[in-house]
Amino acid sequence: MRVAMIGTGYVGLVSGTCFSDFGHDVTCVDTDLSKIERLKAGIMPIFEPGLDDLVARNVAGGRLRFTTDLTEAVAEAEVVFIAVGTPSRRGDGHADLSYVHAAAREIARAARGFTVVVTKSTVPVGTGADLEAIIREEAPDADIAVVSNPEFLREGAAIEDFKRPDRIVVGTADPRAREVMAALYRPLSLNT
Repeated sequence: MRVAMIGTGYVGLVSGTCFSDFGHDVTCVDTDLSKIERLKAGIMPIFEPGLDDLVARNVAGGRLRFTTDLTEAVAEAEVVFIAVGTPSRRGDGHADLSYVHAAAREIARAARGFTVVVTKSTVPVGTGADLEAIIREEAPDADIAVVSNPEFLREGAAIEDFKRPDRIVVGTADPRAREVMAALYRPLSLNT
């Protein structure tokens, strides 16, 4: 399956790398060119035990790559994860969803064919409906299903948490998206 991971922070980098280790074709996208260049050189922006080896193995295997070109990555993907930052807003402490909303707009313009857009970022209730509205406004004819798939990764144990989770939460009303997400996570059923 072809996956685009928008954001190469803790959640995006670990998730994208683990999906590639499952055998999926993953492109991790970030707007920070220097971060992408470091990732291409094998320099990790975060410390997570074993991540550097996992990245190197999957890059060498041709299943994992890094780019700043969101348009190309999304156009080729069946599943696009939004794993961008949601820092607290100054003054009220609520999550700043501006990066999530901006990613949704870009994804809507770049998606080709049926595409599942998944929120992996930590977002408040109702964000899925907001993203659907943004996508419809940006690309009314786009064939996109929005899915919620929160992460439960602990720093220092994130790879193990991803590969041997005690739960996977997927929220969608679209049966096609449900099938895509089941196929994406199917390798985990082999761990039992």
